[in-house]
Amino acid sequence: MKREKSFDEWLSTFSNNIATFSYYTDFRKVYKNVEAIKVELNMLNSLIGSKNIEKDFIDIVSRYPEVLTAIPILIAKRESEIKISEPDKDYLFVFSKVKNSLGEYVSFMRETGLFDLLQNHLINNLIDYVIGVEVGMDTNARKNRTGHTMEDLVELYLVSKGLERDKTYFKEMTKSEIEERFGIDLGRISNDGKTEKRFDFVVLNKGIIYAIEVNFYTGGGSKLNETARSYKQLALEAREIPKFKFIWITDGIGWKNAKHNLEETYDVLEDVANLQDLKDGFFDNYFDIEK
Repeated sequence: MKREKSFDEWLSTFSNNIATFSYYTDFRKVYKNVEAIKVELNMLNSLIGSKNIEKDFIDIVSRYPEVLTAIPILIAKRESEIKISEPDKDYLFVFSKVKNSLGEYVSFMRETGLFDLLQNHLINNLIDYVIGVEVGMDTNARKNRTGHTMEDLVELYLVSKGLERDKTYFKEMTKSEIEERFGIDLGRISNDGKTEKRFDFVVLNKGIIYAIEVNFYTGGGSKLNETARSYKQLALEAREIPKFKFIWITDGIGWKNAKHNLEETYDVLEDVANLQDLKDGFFDNYFDIEK
């Protein structure tokens, strides 16, 4: 495919972001997580403003040990086991069941500040509090959501070409799965000796197998240089495999801080595109299935 843009012209069309309305916080997940422990949180609500909170806590745990499962999220942890290291001793607190002594659970609540939070009316309702905690923790998932959003966008373009999921295109296939399904030898793809290569999309069109990688970077870093180098190697290896083509769809202003390695890959891999290329009909050069 003949290129119409120089590398700098191509880079200038990269997108600042692809955030959708649901990118910033996945409230459905937040509410689902809170709903799962709503009963336990309401039991713990009885401790708010307690005059004898340690005794009241022991009474609740003794009668309803399941309330322990709601405690980790109160300190923004999802694990059911929490390790604490002190100069004189290491502790392991288990909240999936009553495994520690009640005195140890009391110590945990006291030392982490949870008793203070509850007893001194610093909050009025644990359900509202945990919704806030969940929203805060959900921001850590934004990086993954960016990747999924990019995949969703690329998938829309594949579908617009008349491709059908699990018939003419497939999501997340490993090298071994591609070899088994299509009877092709991908032994030339080394992936630097790392874990088995997984492609975001695999398309079968007119006897040619297209393996597609998709990513979007909002920030720079060494990972981008490593990604560009590995895809350059993959592009060179893919050239030696009959009826197999590697396509890379990438975007994001993070690349502007790692442009030199990306340019090296751009010079080697003709089948690389960004979102603007997709809008301009990039896939028209590969797939001509009529809807």
